[in-house]
Amino acid sequence: MERTKGKGLYSMSRRRKKASGGPAPWIVTYSDMMSLLLTFFILLYSISTVDAQKFKNITEYLQLALSGDGRPAIMDGGTEQVPTPLDDDPFAEAENPEDEQMEPASLEIQQMYQKVSSYIRDLQLQAEVSVMMRSSGVFVEIKDAILFESGSAELKPSGVELLGKLEGMLNDFENDIVVEGHTDNVPMSSALYPSNWELSTARAVSVLRYLNEEKDVDPTRLSARGYGEYSPLVPNDSPENRARNRRVNLMIVFEREGVDNG
Repeated sequence: MERTKGKGLYSMSRRRKKASGGPAPWIVTYSDMMSLLLTFFILLYSISTVDAQKFKNITEYLQLALSGDGRPAIMDGGTEQVPTPLDDDPFAEAENPEDEQMEPASLEIQQMYQKVSSYIRDLQLQAEVSVMMRSSGVFVEIKDAILFESGSAELKPSGVELLGKLEGMLNDFENDIVVEGHTDNVPMSSALYPSNWELSTARAVSVLRYLNEEKDVDPTRLSARGYGEYSPLVPNDSPENRARNRRVNLMIVFEREGVDNG
């Protein structure tokens, strides 16, 4: 009786021990697979804003990784390098004009910029004139007070003198020239100029006519634009800023054909 009882207890102990063992091996494999799938879908969600080509590259890479086929990483030479456009900083592009990675168009604009800047420095006109560079061309910015009296579009003697000094530079290029007139936001109202639109346009035309009629700049290269107060350099919130916004720009237009690169 005691032996039977002892044997029964031994058998029950073995069954309990077997029942309390670890999970079956297939469960571990299944859990790993589910974790990988979850990671994969999280990755897909996180890159949902990537363009179609990158998405295709990533998908192919994951397939290759799962199949064990050794291939280059996703981004190894798989995308085309897009040239960086010109920044709005007028001086940043002039730092390294010999950069071999620069697009040809950008390099030509830099050469134009450097040529104009050298001309301004040689004539010591930095106090009256600023030079800027944009993707559309090179801007020679002239302060309004040098060219005109307040509320007037008639050139002052100082303006005539300055434009005369710029004649050689302008005729050294064959590019089109756009004369831009800008004002501050102080309202303008007179018989001649009912608003800043008329004043800015009249000033641009005055400069244009002087360049053509007095300095023989080819009229087919010239055009005029009036921006009024609506293209400020800085906010019109102080006398100093308003003075900066009152200006005339001579834009030497970048043209892929016919640019004089010196």
